Amino acid sequence: MNRQDIPKMVSEDGTYPVVPLRSDRISIGVIQTPVRGVDGDNPEAGIKANLDYLLETIDKAQAAGGRCDLLCYHEFPLHGFAPWDLQQYLRISRHPDGPEFEAIGKKAKEYNCYIALGCQMLDDDWKGHTMNTQVLVGPNGKIIARHWKQRNMRAMFPGVEQFTTTIYDVFDRYVEMYGWDAVIPVERTDIGNISMSSVQFEPELFRAMTMKGAELILRTATGGCEWHDMRLTSYHNDVFTTIVNNSMDFQQSSKYYFAEQAPKNDWVGRSAIFGPRGTVLAEADAYETKRRAIIDMTSYRKNHRIPDVHFSLYSHVYNQYRERHDPNLWLDHVPNTKPEAAKYLKDKMRWTSYWMG
Repeated sequence: MNRQDIPKMVSEDGTYPVVPLRSDRISIGVIQTPVRGVDGDNPEAGIKANLDYLLETIDKAQAAGGRCDLLCYHEFPLHGFAPWDLQQYLRISRHPDGPEFEAIGKKAKEYNCYIALGCQMLDDDWKGHTMNTQVLVGPNGKIIARHWKQRNMRAMFPGVEQFTTTIYDVFDRYVEMYGWDAVIPVERTDIGNISMSSVQFEPELFRAMTMKGAELILRTATGGCEWHDMRLTSYHNDVFTTIVNNSMDFQQSSKYYFAEQAPKNDWVGRSAIFGPRGTVLAEADAYETKRRAIIDMTSYRKNHRIPDVHFSLYSHVYNQYRERHDPNLWLDHVPNTKPEAAKYLKDKMRWTSYWMG
């Protein structure tokens, strides 16, 4: 890959490109709802039920507790999460031109707001792949951004690995098709500069977003997240961060998971909105709810600059680092199951250490 053609993406004076704001103050809502996994063999009825519920929550969120310029949902509100194989994943994945996003777009247009949510997505240019994607629907009713997950976390549990496609898995082809700027994208909107990701435990990624001018970092999770990891995104980078995790589900039981399946007690729910320097602007508990915060984006922009990073101190260390495994391993082969993915990656790992288990 030619790294000589990387365009300039970071300014030298601390500023960054923006577009005019719709108003000085922006209202953000995080909507914490259950995650309901659909039948991987016959998903349509379950997805329709999840969509109807999602649309209902949009109405409720805009009807009470203050209108929002931006509504944020968790990682998988349309299809949920379950131990599917690849063929089942391809069935539950949605197309950007499908009826689900048409319906969500109508709500965004009705309320003149942005709606952010995660979804496994199909793409006509990526047959046989399903991409974990953060989607931003604009007030014009159209999808204005699809941010692929940059990488899956490896060695979470012994014997299994996630096999949905990320940027890292097909890196060279992705850059060839979309360019370097799309690897860590920033959407410049009239409510602020937005980056989205479901990646956890990689602070370098979010620092890179802020170096490129991200002001609002929209993060999502399913089944639990480290709350302080989310807060520190704001603390270290002087930006606004939202995290939307799923709530506990007391209305519909899951075939695969308990109502509360998080690895740790304090990983349940806790969706939140953080301000610069990690200030907690709003926080949920474990239940279905809406939390809202109003931010003065105009005042923020007057003084905000990109992070102050002394890269000369440690660039020599970063330059020697080699990833646990190389990129592009999904270009020629996409594993069919999590155990198969673990077996496929086993001899390609430079080292092995497990986050849990």
